[in-house]
Parts: sequence; structure tokens; C-alpha cells
Amino acid sequence: MRNLVIDTTSNPGDAPYIQQRLREYNVKYLSEKDMAFVEEAFCFRITDEDGNILGGISGTTKMQCLLIQFLWIDESIRGQGFGKKLMERAEKFAVEKKCRMIKVDTFSFQAPDFYRSLGYEIYGQIDNFPEGYHHYFLLKKL
Repeated sequence: MRNLVIDTTSNPGDAPYIQQRLREYNVKYLSEKDMAFVEEAFCFRITDEDGNILGGISGTTKMQCLLIQFLWIDESIRGQGFGKKLMERAEKFAVEKKCRMIKVDTFSFQAPDFYRSLGYEIYGQIDNFPEGYHHYFLLKKL
């Protein structure tokens, strides 16, 4: 039997190697259409006349899905529809990239009602995480 160890040192090339090996495994189970899907990061910003960022949305596409990682609106412009405009632009981007769905997660103190008002459905929930709040997972099929 081989002597295997868990190495906790971080090397820049390790994560890409592990990702590539998982992709090679996935080829056995996923369609050519799924595997041909290119991962592409996106970031759309709201800026003022001086170029200051007052809001934005970012994430990535992966296997016919747009994953929203961050959506932030500066408190000075909240409630003016900018969050909705960013979401609409992200949805347009998802359609352009032939995504079949959009996924996002949020906490109960953030924006679950906002996402639900845009047609997103809760498909998962972790209660009391962080303590005293809920963690929601939402999706919208396109």
C-alpha cells in the first residue's frame, strides 16, 4: 500500500490541475454540448461621472448556468431600481451565452425578497447560518 498524505501547502498550479482532472472525469457523463460550454467571468458596474463604482454584479457562466457571485449597490443609490437593472443585464448576458438558468445565494438580511420579486425561486435553505439568519439558494430557469 502506498503512503499517502494530505499536503496543505498551496502551489499556484495545483487548483488548475485538479479542475482539469475533474473535467476529464466529467466528460464520461456529460454531453458534448455541456462540455463545450465555456466558463466566462462577467462584471457589470454602475459608475458615476468620476468613474467611482457605486454598484455592480459579478459572477461566471458554467455549463449552461450563470452563477451570480456578488451583487452590491451603494446605500446612497439603493431603492432607485439599479439592482433590478443590473439583474436584467445579467439575465440578458445569460441568454446571450445560451444559459438555461441563473443561480444565486443570499442571506435573510440581504435580498431574498428582491430576487423572488424578479422570478427567482428558493431551491435550498440553511437555517441559522450565520447564527440568527438564514442562507437561501435561488434559481431562475430561462
